[in-house]
Amino acid sequence: MNQTPQDFEALETRITADYPSLSRRLQQTARFLLDHPQEVAFATVAKLAEQTGVTPSTLIRFANHFGFSGFSEMQQLFRSRLVDELPNYNERIRAVRSATGETPDSTQLLWEFAEANREVLDQLPGRIDPRHLERALDIFEQARAIHVMGARRSFVVASYMTYALHHIDKRTFLVNGLGGMYGEQIRNIEPQDALLVVSFSPYAQESREVADEARKRGIPLVVITDSNLSPLSRIADVSLVVHEAEVKSFRGLTASLCLTQTLAISLGVRQDKARERCAQQQQDDEERA
Repeated sequence: MNQTPQDFEALETRITADYPSLSRRLQQTARFLLDHPQEVAFATVAKLAEQTGVTPSTLIRFANHFGFSGFSEMQQLFRSRLVDELPNYNERIRAVRSATGETPDSTQLLWEFAEANREVLDQLPGRIDPRHLERALDIFEQARAIHVMGARRSFVVASYMTYALHHIDKRTFLVNGLGGMYGEQIRNIEPQDALLVVSFSPYAQESREVADEARKRGIPLVVITDSNLSPLSRIADVSLVVHEAEVKSFRGLTASLCLTQTLAISLGVRQDKARERCAQQQQDDEERA
């Protein structure tokens, strides 16, 4: 039994391979979907059926043929493709308007982004394995210093984490590659330090190279990413997987920022308890002396 495609490239390969065996209507559907991927990313089933010249049930049957539970599940691969291939915001905006024929006003967008981010925040605690969270905190607490790296969109999360760790008096360095010096910054990481890498699909090459180098040197590695299949998850000591909100191909960072804030404050609580235990131990020693 063929596995359900996990990305647009795999879906395209399956459609091409299965095309000769498809019914006439499903072949008609396949041609339209592959020829108009931007329209498929955002249009409703009803609109796509009209454009394709088939019934909505045919689109659903097409998705079922390739292992999807419904058309919207398959449509998500088309949306992910658009995010990966159209990194420029202006291009994405034009793609959305072209596909939907709509120009949403600012209030409508505010409601959509707020609702989408509210939903991912509600889901976040249930998605994070408590054991992974505690293991990440163990690594950070034991580290002499924490080095934090995030490229492109992930830079916002990495820079906030660096800011927060400084405010709990944890020695922290932002790996920002200033002047192209990623290599030099990584060489400054000591074996008793730890590295946190934040990276989301399509996984910046710089982040992958930094994580790989840390892994080779045996530096404890924690990653915040968007899938257990991420290339960073496979090499990390601890992988924390977050799912961000997505509205019209624009992905948020709300869940990731919430997670990093939790990590920083939880680490601060641990450090405060450790200082209390140390002070109590000193007091007990003095009383016994």
